[in-house]
Amino acid sequence: MKEPGRTPTPWKTIFSIGAIPAIVAVVELGRIHPDEVYQTLEPAYSRAFGYGALPWEWSAGIRNWAIPLAFSALLKLCAAIRISNPRVYRAVLEVPQYLLHVWMLGCVFQYARRRLAAGPALWATLAVGLYAPVIVFAGRTLGESFSTAFFIIAIEALDDPDPPTRGALLGGAALGFSVVARYGSIALVLAALIWIALRRRWRVLLFSGLGGLAVAAALGVLDWVTWGKPFHSLVAYLDFNLFSGRAAQQFGSAPGSYYVPVIARAAPLWAWIGIPFAASKERPRIPLPLFCALIYIVAISLVAHKEERFCYPALVLLAVAAAPGLMRALASLSNAVLRLPLAALAVASNAVGLALPGELRAQRGDQFRAIVRSVRAPNATGLLIVNEGLWGSGGFFYVGKNIPWATCDWPSDYNFQRAIRDPRFNRSVSYDRRAIPELEAAGFRVIDQIGLATILSRP
Repeated sequence: MKEPGRTPTPWKTIFSIGAIPAIVAVVELGRIHPDEVYQTLEPAYSRAFGYGALPWEWSAGIRNWAIPLAFSALLKLCAAIRISNPRVYRAVLEVPQYLLHVWMLGCVFQYARRRLAAGPALWATLAVGLYAPVIVFAGRTLGESFSTAFFIIAIEALDDPDPPTRGALLGGAALGFSVVARYGSIALVLAALIWIALRRRWRVLLFSGLGGLAVAAALGVLDWVTWGKPFHSLVAYLDFNLFSGRAAQQFGSAPGSYYVPVIARAAPLWAWIGIPFAASKERPRIPLPLFCALIYIVAISLVAHKEERFCYPALVLLAVAAAPGLMRALASLSNAVLRLPLAALAVASNAVGLALPGELRAQRGDQFRAIVRSVRAPNATGLLIVNEGLWGSGGFFYVGKNIPWATCDWPSDYNFQRAIRDPRFNRSVSYDRRAIPELEAAGFRVIDQIGLATILSRP
């Protein structure tokens, strides 16, 4: 086995496997969680075009405008070149996220390359890049998706035993961007800084701190411009989620053991081999990504409000820590013929995660595709979405035009009764065939079917 070190990144392979989550997100549509639409896409659409459905967070000011403003600029560019189809401008928004994901995978390769020869390091990168939660999340416009990518970039820079000054600055800046993308990542950043301090890497701590402070200063200016006060969104977020207890009151709480079955179910099968093997060979015994994952799991377990998606950063960090250990375990086999087939089997085992139950998967892609298709015709003047709530729908972003639309659960609901009396509502999307007879009685006729979503139209 060749000496570990730094080697040119195999970008062709990484660009290829990095495209899978992007393609899945754009082709499938849907959402893992409503925040994918209403904390990123809909605020961006509102900024770009002056109308949108914004949730309470955007009136209370507990979110910052960094990513929505960047996306709004791309949406304005799309409008300038006459791109009005939501599926097309959603693909445009995917481009920067795809490049960020590719950068992250390049950093995974270099992290593994410090420990392995180039071939096994590439296999370790494939194991992470084709890990089921990565395929599901990495192309999605969730805070967890952006933040985790930035954090892995920081991990690679700060893991370097003797990083150049610019590397430490980059690592600190990436830590800062991970927090800007998702304030819940503060726990990860603190864990990384503690790990550096425990190793007494004071120069790295200094320059990474300077890089992070530069991003923090930019966030303060952004909040000042958009919310009228420096760090308004960060303070409001911490108050809502940690200090006031309102997050648990509004969205529910769960016991501290909530994440144990989630991680047991969603962690890659090969991680249970890779992590012990990595810990037995690493110096220090607990590598940076594993240390951060463990501290983060403890931190989110102590917070009352819990959701499965909050585990995503920890799952990716566990995979990054375990992948080199797995390849080392395979390299230790006396029968060299078995190494390649077993590496391929480990990567293939990632597919098991796509079949397991849980919330770490996209939902209602067929409904979102039906929403886009139903209102593409110029004569579509109003849309009623049946068997869906407001914050589960695609918003104006996926409607793609300034027309009235409404959601409801049952025909007896106020929105249903109002829509069927309003002639502007001449399109409807029914999920799981809810209220089809009532819609047909109101003059609608079925014109298309996409999975469980039925598209109806009336004159």
